[in-house]
Amino acid sequence: MMVRQAVLRAPYELTLRDVPEPDPGPGEVVVRIRAALTCGTDLKTYRRGHPRVPFGPFGHEGAGDVLATGQGVEGLHAGQAVVFTPTAPCGECAGCRAGRENLCETLFDEIAVGAYADAIRLPARIVRRHLLPKPAPLSYIEAAFLEPLACVVHGWRRLGAAPGARVAVVGTGSIGLLHVREARRRDLEVVAVGRRAAGRDQAIRAGASRVIDAGAGDVGASLRHIWPGGPDVVIECTGSEAVWRAAPSWAASGGRVLLFGGLPGGTMPAFDATRLHYGEVDLIAAFHYCTEDVHDALALLSSGAVRPRDLVTEVRPLDAIVETFRDLDAGLGARYAVLPEGSAWV
Repeated sequence: MMVRQAVLRAPYELTLRDVPEPDPGPGEVVVRIRAALTCGTDLKTYRRGHPRVPFGPFGHEGAGDVLATGQGVEGLHAGQAVVFTPTAPCGECAGCRAGRENLCETLFDEIAVGAYADAIRLPARIVRRHLLPKPAPLSYIEAAFLEPLACVVHGWRRLGAAPGARVAVVGTGSIGLLHVREARRRDLEVVAVGRRAAGRDQAIRAGASRVIDAGAGDVGASLRHIWPGGPDVVIECTGSEAVWRAAPSWAASGGRVLLFGGLPGGTMPAFDATRLHYGEVDLIAAFHYCTEDVHDALALLSSGAVRPRDLVTEVRPLDAIVETFRDLDAGLGARYAVLPEGSAWV
């Protein structure tokens, strides 16, 4: 049987082709995709490639139903609704033994890519660790937020924000909005900084007390006008070198900056050493997620503590995948749900 598969051969060279339906090997599972999500990582890969995401089958956030299981797979059956993340740790390397599974030495050796498709084959290590039953009340589209939400949960675990912290989230794409919601879930006051009016409006609906237009003036001065001295926490979600450089100057003395949005390899942002040293401003990097973050994220989605439905710009059929990435590249929309079967919410 043939299935449709989106393939990115090189920057901007995205096609939808027919390929043989994947066949699971020992310990593997083939999932029939019901919903996949576009994301900032895929857009970066589409534009310039990515050091951790290979060209080829495209897409890595999704949810669906078990189509077939390989030898040795237990506890899963055909037709079962599931959700997955695209990587899982080996559990044996130095990073894993130290409890830093997101720094697993072979984390990307068996990445599951190809979610923009009718079906995807999941490697055995993902099946063992990060292929989970989809909670019945949760839609497939919302379940597909598991991977980005797990990354956000991991960022907050790294951040360790104290109760009462004043938080500035810079960037009002879907990741920034998830950070806004997490800040509010923790009962923290949050101000969102963004360029797009639509993103700023969404930030208010997500719980931000105020928003700042990033293109309308001095962001640091605007933050200090709201909070004398500046915010206790700045969360960078733009992937902009200029914002990386500026963020420490926006934070209050003794504050923390979470560098969440990745930069291209080789980027060397310069920081004001005086501000870091005499202001004791901490720079904290956050990358990917651990298994604990995945389970915590699924619990947040399942309980309704995080409701990401309104973060979806539009639902589109798989046949529109090329057009969808052209629109994203042109700045039209933030996150699309891509459905192999029609374009109705599932």
